[in-house]
Amino acid sequence: MNTPVTESSATKGFDVRRAGINPNLWYVVARSSEVRDRPLGVTLWQQDIVLYRDTQGQIHALEDRCPHRFVKLSRGAVVGDELECAYHGWRVGAAGQCTCVPYLEPNQKLPTSTIRRYPVQELDGFIWVFPGDVKALETQAIAPMGVPEWDHLNYIASVTVIDTQAHFSYLIENLMDMYHGHLHQDLQAWASAELQGIEESRDRVDVHYLAQSYYRIDKIWSVSQLFFPALRRLHPEPLDVSYAYPNWISRLGNDFKIYCLFCPVSETHTRAYLLHFTSLNAFHRLHKLPVPFRRFVKNRMFNAAEKLLIGLVDQDIPMIEDEQKAYLENPDRRPHELNRALVSVQKLIRIQAEMGNG
Repeated sequence: MNTPVTESSATKGFDVRRAGINPNLWYVVARSSEVRDRPLGVTLWQQDIVLYRDTQGQIHALEDRCPHRFVKLSRGAVVGDELECAYHGWRVGAAGQCTCVPYLEPNQKLPTSTIRRYPVQELDGFIWVFPGDVKALETQAIAPMGVPEWDHLNYIASVTVIDTQAHFSYLIENLMDMYHGHLHQDLQAWASAELQGIEESRDRVDVHYLAQSYYRIDKIWSVSQLFFPALRRLHPEPLDVSYAYPNWISRLGNDFKIYCLFCPVSETHTRAYLLHFTSLNAFHRLHKLPVPFRRFVKNRMFNAAEKLLIGLVDQDIPMIEDEQKAYLENPDRRPHELNRALVSVQKLIRIQAEMGNG
């Protein structure tokens, strides 16, 4: 008989639904294509950040506050290599310093106040921001996780956004729990998941399931299974899911790899990018074709699984937000959990929150 998983000593007394993030890591805040000729405002764990590109296309990330009246710079414009505030026209450079006040009088000097500059990288189609201690970044050589399949010619990408009014712990638990396939019915990629094992460290949790997959991408025409459910046939495949803090990675057999790149906004709001990759590694003849043609195929099939992803997200979000609402109504009420993997997830959230607090 199954019994609920009890709270371990590692998580006892720790409220995972109020846990902060470890800021000393890189977080995805936007897709590269979202930052063009105008500033873009984003929020990463209660920190308002503005992203913009200079005349060379280089990405910059600053505190989204004009040093004058603290209004959002993202409401303004990019002028050359600087940001211009919409309110009074003050300009701020990439280092966060004030560079121009339009009505500065001859006997006045430019204000010396600066706003925060965030380390930022553009990598694998996304903008990654480091919101933590810059000294830790310099001394510990912390690097973004990256998504190597994004530009790889053997992987077809699809992407959608998850935006839910819930703490990030609810979303990662949803992603790590492969028993909720019942919710998705015809949209699910797997069935009959069985937990095989769990591996834990201070940086990640790896959970291994054995499942029945609906897809087998072994012939070039079999990619059409993404579009036509009638072509799908169940067969056993390993299903591995990992909480590689702060992000999620999943692999279903050799055909599919999925990422969820987290951008926690606040205690009750989480944004994330859900990426689905279909592998073409099995098609050796395709690999011998000219690179421009392979790139054409990759680009032409981009977002082939977008409808599937949106359908899954639309079904998951109400469940996640129901959990958040129930918690806010009665924080002392505890669910009856049977999946051991979720205790491991909560333990990792606690470890990382404590690391972030020094």
